[in-house]
Amino acid sequence: MMKAHVEITPPSNRPEATTVPEIVIFKDYDLRCSARAIGQGMFDPTLVVSRRTWPSRPRVIAMTGGSFASEAVAIESAHAQGVQWVMDFG
Repeated sequence: MMKAHVEITPPSNRPEATTVPEIVIFKDYDLRCSARAIGQGMFDPTLVVSRRTWPSRPRVIAMTGGSFASEAVAIESAHAQGVQWVMDFG
């Protein structure tokens, strides 16, 4: 019997999301804005957009603009890009 090789990343090397994402209501959408640590004190913004009415279809939106030196600035970037996404596609 062959054993599968499983590689486990130590907790200190895993990207971590913020403990409490910021959820903003804009028009008929919920914008779930957060940031994840990518190392060396930098953060990438993350954004999930979902409609407040059926069908909600949550969507993970690709972020532009790179990494940020603080978690708060990364969340602000996600929020701004979420508002722009709703204006363009919502």
